Amino acid sequence: MVNESKQQMGGTAKAAETPKTVPVTALSPFEEMERMFEGMFPRSLMRHGRWNWPSWAELAAPTLAIPRVDVVDRDDEVVVRAELAGVDKKDVDVSVTDSTVTIKGSTRHEEKEEKGNYYRCEISRGSFARTVALPAEVDDSKAKAIFKDGMLEISVPKKEKAKRHSITVQ
Repeated sequence: MVNESKQQMGGTAKAAETPKTVPVTALSPFEEMERMFEGMFPRSLMRHGRWNWPSWAELAAPTLAIPRVDVVDRDDEVVVRAELAGVDKKDVDVSVTDSTVTIKGSTRHEEKEEKGNYYRCEISRGSFARTVALPAEVDDSKAKAIFKDGMLEISVPKKEKAKRHSITVQ
């Protein structure tokens, strides 16, 4: 019927048009479940209620919780504090650019229990990475980091702003 109306209007149409197919990618069960829940409870609704729920894929991944970070903008420096409970100093990696700080870390915990015929061994591993934008340009070559009692404190001095000065025109 569509073909007839196009022919009557002077247009041409193919006799049998094949529908375009879109390739389908396989989703993991966690991604399928996440899509189902997002259909019922959109993330925008959860953000509005200030809920901080992880995605199903995040729950399935063997990672540590992303550390909480405070960024303090002082007059002459920027201080970044991160809570890294359960992480050893040797397992923390910090990198600084002129506008960001990246904190990476990992843990490994092994627990063994042996009583007579009973033997239990649990090994857990996890890792995290967090990049934080800084509120000002900093001199990354003068950054200092201190790790004590599970708290990481990074101090980075701000770059000096270009000062205006007058010149004589010749």
